[in-house]
Amino acid sequence: MNYKSVSVAMAAYNGEQYIGNQIDSILYQLKRDDELVISLDPSLDCTDQIVREKCKKDKRIILIDGPNQGAISNFENAINIANKEIIFLADQDDYWLPGKVENVLKEFDDPDVKVVLHDASIVDKNLNVIIPSYFQHRKVKKGIKENILKNSYMGCCMAFRQDLKDLILPFPKDIPMHDQWIGLVGELTGKTIFLPQQYLLYRRHEANETNLTHSNILQMIKWRKNIYFEIERIKKNIRQDL
Repeated sequence: MNYKSVSVAMAAYNGEQYIGNQIDSILYQLKRDDELVISLDPSLDCTDQIVREKCKKDKRIILIDGPNQGAISNFENAINIANKEIIFLADQDDYWLPGKVENVLKEFDDPDVKVVLHDASIVDKNLNVIIPSYFQHRKVKKGIKENILKNSYMGCCMAFRQDLKDLILPFPKDIPMHDQWIGLVGELTGKTIFLPQQYLLYRRHEANETNLTHSNILQMIKWRKNIYFEIERIKKNIRQDL
């Protein structure tokens, strides 16, 4: 495996309960020249103090002010700063299992691979397993049409190439989530790899910024329509560049 530098882009907001352990689980897997970029929206708890203490102990952490416009904008802010070869996304309240970074990076030895997604176990706030496999629970699959209709791309399990930023940023307005957008653009421009191994404990609790429930039908139709037209725009741009 050829060495590839890593940026981890994390969005943080009111995350004092779990963010410390999550940061530790990430840093343990990073090399000396890698980085963890944390975009922190103004919070009402001790998240800022916790992250700043971590920053003092590890220079790989880069703390930036978040835009205070919700989770999607917060992730966009972190991704925009991330400057290493491979960008991993991270939620503030999950836990990275050993081998995640090493095994995901192996897939990028193939220069055609743009996005890698791995499986996760869904756990409660105490890390007790609720659902062993997110892939099986969600019945994940590849495909542009399939992932417009039912998204398989979960950001906390994703990594993508730096050069994808030119196409995915800025995030289009009125898309359901950034991870779906990144995954679809990855499929348009190269290979996506789905790894069946669980390299993450995906924590579900009462304060999650995202959840596993559906929005109302009209909102879902609007989102699918918006992301379809954005994908068509990217296709057009790609054809013009050929």
